[in-house]
Amino acid sequence: QVHLVESGGGLVQAGGSLRLSCAASGRTFSGYAVGWFRQAPGKEREFVAAISWNSGTTYYQDSVKGRFTISRYNARNTVYLQMNSLKPEDTAVYYCAATTGAPGQRPYEYNYWGQGTQVTVSS
Repeated sequence: QVHLVESGGGLVQAGGSLRLSCAASGRTFSGYAVGWFRQAPGKEREFVAAISWNSGTTYYQDSVKGRFTISRYNARNTVYLQMNSLKPEDTAVYYCAATTGAPGQRPYEYNYWGQGTQVTVSS
């Protein structure tokens, strides 16, 4: 069992930056791939970025490529999402999720989820 807690969300102006953290407790986190997803009001949860257990592979949604960077520090059981050049359309609740499988891009591929952190980007 892995327990995930996101932090780092908040209110930021367009063009600003935030760094989200996903802290894990429970089983050894290094064996899990981690993904970040987001969900805006009235919309489905969508993939943002994912990273393999050893940071060897990363994936990004096209709309965040070049602006967001996913990374992890296994010794601290933490995965990060650095978000730069934020846009109002990035406003959503951001969730991290973990899986023992490959770092997929669909919510059903993940077994464990955090409670989410709100990111609001004002124009």
